[in-house]
Amino acid sequence: MKPPRTYRKDTSAAPRGYSSWEAAGLLWLAEAQAAGGATIAELQDVDLDHIDLLQYDPAPSTNVQADELGIALAATHAAGAPAFGAPPERWSSHGFIGPAESPIPMPLEGSETWGAFFAEQRIRHMLRVGQSKGLWADDGDAFERVATRLESGEFDDGRPPARIHGDLWAGNILWTRQGAVLIDPAAHGGHAETDLAMLLLFTAPHIARIIAAYDEAAPLSDGWQERVGLHQLFPVMVHAVIFGGGYVMQSVEMARKYA
Repeated sequence: MKPPRTYRKDTSAAPRGYSSWEAAGLLWLAEAQAAGGATIAELQDVDLDHIDLLQYDPAPSTNVQADELGIALAATHAAGAPAFGAPPERWSSHGFIGPAESPIPMPLEGSETWGAFFAEQRIRHMLRVGQSKGLWADDGDAFERVATRLESGEFDDGRPPARIHGDLWAGNILWTRQGAVLIDPAAHGGHAETDLAMLLLFTAPHIARIIAAYDEAAPLSDGWQERVGLHQLFPVMVHAVIFGGGYVMQSVEMARKYA
């Protein structure tokens, strides 16, 4: 029998621990597959300078695969997490977000509510990172007002922590003949709407079908559409820090909407 074909992700320029962090996320998300969760890229090997994954053959996406992804993603989320902001099993430090060669460290400290977690460990954290690089010098108040509203519980819906991918933009979905495969997670305990908002941010293929199938499998909370931009604020802040440009003002405008 031939050995499986593998894809090697080079992490030689990444901070120490990055490979183990991503591997822990892959394994944690994959635990949900037995209960119908989304297919996660299969880990073959991990070391300080690389992550080896099973090689998948790409194929055009289909409506049926989009429906299947929506249903499967709901099952992954339902696998749950110990707390909002909880790291994946096999990991006990901070996480990362962004490209492997220069990722941004992200706190992962358990919180009882999503609002408190998102306020301090996402919005305020990224504000501090950005301001250390000269961003948002005159606009910090807008982000702080959003964080205050989040902390108040105004956006909490009482749902338990979901097991989320954490960086689920369209580029982190591999479409294959067997269906969708998820790669490059920033996995943690979060709100299910965060993954869906990320899919909407950069318009994943068949996004309307993915959302509809998800909602059929696990009905979304009332008003979820109005909260999409709130969940998207964090990744847009990340893009502002990494890429600058129009993302900086886009993040300010988004913050003002929820301030």
